[in-house]
Amino acid sequence: MSNSEDSSPAITPGSSRGDEDVRTQSFGQHGRLSPLDRLGVWLSCRRLKQQAGGLAGKKLGDFGCGYQARFVRDVLPVLREAVVVDVALAPDLKAIPHLTAIEGPLPDALEDLPDASFDVITCVSVLEHLSRPADALKEFRRLLAPGGVCLVNVPSWWGKWALELSAFRLGLSPREEMDDHKAYYDPRDLWPLLIAAGFLPHQVQCRRYKLGLNTFARCRLD
Repeated sequence: MSNSEDSSPAITPGSSRGDEDVRTQSFGQHGRLSPLDRLGVWLSCRRLKQQAGGLAGKKLGDFGCGYQARFVRDVLPVLREAVVVDVALAPDLKAIPHLTAIEGPLPDALEDLPDASFDVITCVSVLEHLSRPADALKEFRRLLAPGGVCLVNVPSWWGKWALELSAFRLGLSPREEMDDHKAYYDPRDLWPLLIAAGFLPHQVQCRRYKLGLNTFARCRLD
């Protein structure tokens, strides 16, 4: 569910809402990334750093961070504070100073976090796994502080073809991850969800990247 190592996600019926399937293992909990997946992770992390507008002294939330929360581990030295959320997290994350690790499904795991409490929110390769992506985006909007930026990365419909080729035919990516996908997003799919979540049109930049295989949104509050 994120920008970390490879895994075979487990799915169990039901949830805290009682109306959806919830993963019980996070991305990267087992196994190692393929070279292709490592390249994708590196490109995503590079994009996040470019689009965040500087991370020094800020509070960052990485929602659907993956088992190892690798992006946050990389940038934590410059952050004031970080919160990572996924259904399962590496045990050592809970002992790292200035980092709060929350285990639970999205968006329910965010409900107890205070309004307007994050300067930066990142969500990479997660929405396509959620049964309630619109609710997750509403939580992101609620949690973002004025002047903050929310960065969302999702695979596009063109990316669907490439991901399924890699997973189902070539065996270069985990097929379980692709079988857990519930949607794909071009800009015209993601943009309306961001507006419905409470972001204003002038606050949203939503474009394709990675040769059109992904859609990336940058939402900045006034």
